Amino acid sequence: MTRLKETYLNEIVDGMTKKFGYKNVMQVPKLEKIVINMGVGEAKENSKILDAAMKDLEIISGQKPVATKAKNSVANFKIREGMPIGCKVTLRGDKMYDFLDRLVNLALPRVRDFRGVNPNAFDGRGNYALGIKEQLIFPEIEYDKVDRVRGMDVIFVTTARTDEEARELLTQFGMPFKK
Repeated sequence: MTRLKETYLNEIVDGMTKKFGYKNVMQVPKLEKIVINMGVGEAKENSKILDAAMKDLEIISGQKPVATKAKNSVANFKIREGMPIGCKVTLRGDKMYDFLDRLVNLALPRVRDFRGVNPNAFDGRGNYALGIKEQLIFPEIEYDKVDRVRGMDVIFVTTARTDEEARELLTQFGMPFKK
């Protein structure tokens, strides 16, 4: 069991039960999954770009990504329906907690001029979206082997009913929100 998961099971559950007055331990919000999405618009011209993005995402997440395809055709972007234009990974269980630990303690502090993540990026149902501008902040990525700097979206899906509960949960996990 990971260190972060053990912390969750003990301290976070106790703290959130006291703060929100839950009657049952099962009411305490949990982190359900983390979805990492990398949109690669340039893949329409060169499929090797998508392969490189998938390799980077696999190194970052420790899990094989799935190619995402365009849902409908857009003539202005020269995209046809079914064309691969990105990749994503859904992390659950121990891999999810390991990724969260690395993101909070290793990757985010390496961002230039980092003052914290946006506290208003919740969707109203307790899920949080975080945009990362470059994959180089992860220590697993070797700077010399990167062909192009790519960004990614990291979505934290929780069982929280409100944004306030989800913000408290992610704060307990160590997410550095702006003050």
